[in-house]
This record gives sequence, C-alpha cells and structure tokens, in this order.
Amino acid sequence: MMRQSSAFILGDTQPIEDLGNGMKRQLMGYNQQILMAKVWFEEGAIGYVHEHHHAQVAYVESGEFEVQMGEEKRLLKAGDCFFVEPNMKHGAVCKKAGILLDVFSPCREDFIE
Repeated sequence: MMRQSSAFILGDTQPIEDLGNGMKRQLMGYNQQILMAKVWFEEGAIGYVHEHHHAQVAYVESGEFEVQMGEEKRLLKAGDCFFVEPNMKHGAVCKKAGILLDVFSPCREDFIE
C-alpha cells in the first residue's frame, strides 16, 4: 500500500527538491488518488514538452509562463490555470520567474522518494 502525506503540511519545514535547470519542487500533500506540488521556476527555465497518464491542473501562483498544450501556446500569468488531459503533450517556458501549483490524479508516484 502506498504512503500518504500527513494531514498538515507546513511550507517552511516540508523538504524542497532541487530539480536542476532552474526548477525546485515541494510536495504539498498526496495519497494514491491525488498529489499537489509547488514548483518554483527561474526565468528561462523549461518544463520540456512531455506527456503522462495523469490528469493535471496547474495554477499559476506567480510569474509568467508560455504554456504549450498540444500544438497551441498561450502566455499565462498569476491567477490563470491550465488543465492537462491524460496523455496530452504539454510543456511550459518560464518568461518571468514564478511558481506553479500542480495537482495530479492519480498520484505521481515517480515524485515520491
């Protein structure tokens, strides 16, 4: 059986993983059905186009991101979201340093140590 996070996750004590290439990730809660991660991007950092079987919603907490969904690209800013259907090719280029809050269903088990 898969682990799950604690009921309370404190941002100032939860570990932050350096992903390299100007990105850092902090897991903010998960169980088998769902996972939320906070991801910091430096200006110019690239979330390369990829796909996965998870549904995903990403909320732009701050900064600006050029988001690609399939063949379409849009510039998103704080307060905007994008929704990724399972197996859809997507990616993002950070235009102004910022933070994305990513929610995945089911859980991204590959994110858990």
